[in-house]
Amino acid sequence: MGEILRRSLTGAVYIILLLSAVFLSSDAFDFLFMTFGLACLYEYKRLVHLKGYYIFAAYLGLWWAFIYLVKDQWAINILMLLTIIVDIALLIFLFSQKKVHFSLLQKYLIGLFYIGGGCIFLTMIPYKSDAFAKLLIMGIFVLIWVNDSFAYLVGKTIGRTKLYTAVSPKKTVEGTLGGYIFALIAAYIMATQEALISSAQWMILATVIVIMGSLGDLVESKLKRMAGVKDSGAILPGHGGMLDRLDSLVFAAPFAYLTLNIFSYVS
Repeated sequence: MGEILRRSLTGAVYIILLLSAVFLSSDAFDFLFMTFGLACLYEYKRLVHLKGYYIFAAYLGLWWAFIYLVKDQWAINILMLLTIIVDIALLIFLFSQKKVHFSLLQKYLIGLFYIGGGCIFLTMIPYKSDAFAKLLIMGIFVLIWVNDSFAYLVGKTIGRTKLYTAVSPKKTVEGTLGGYIFALIAAYIMATQEALISSAQWMILATVIVIMGSLGDLVESKLKRMAGVKDSGAILPGHGGMLDRLDSLVFAAPFAYLTLNIFSYVS
């Protein structure tokens, strides 16, 4: 009971902080996710035993450039392509049966694009012609939260078929499908509140976010398994580290941005 209370209180503080930043101003939202990115990078460094602080400088430079300076869509598309390529490489790593040893360069590139690129595109998503679409980004957060919550509840209640025991022995096929179904319901409800994209587009976006977010969660689980740790950190009591909390969002962000780009929402 004490663990559930601690998780609930931590989750409430996290959600309040996030909502406050989103509805306070776009600058507050930008700063919050820049800070979250630094926290995730710090935990990633510990997982892969990456020394030095150069990756923080590279991330801050990349983040500042693409959030405040770079407006050319071609440059943004190149960053998106690089981020997605790194994410696809991580998916190959996820399903590989061979023991993988990352080189120093690979560790830097993964950290910079998997986490740095993910946080940058998560920050870019709500902007449309310099306007800040609060409900759109909140809808994406809601889809992730609903999927995670109901995947856990459904899996705990009726889950029998293991999803991928080599990486995450507790996840089940039933839980994954349950989370997806409830995320679709949430997407339908969000479509009644945010009309920047249609109901069908909300459903497609939910599908992309659930699939890529679930894979992102598995990728982080494999990184933790390689490091021999249960959590990426301990900054969030009852939830582990910041990367544990944001792994789905960070991994899904470039794919969500690409999807919205296809919808001709992101200019």
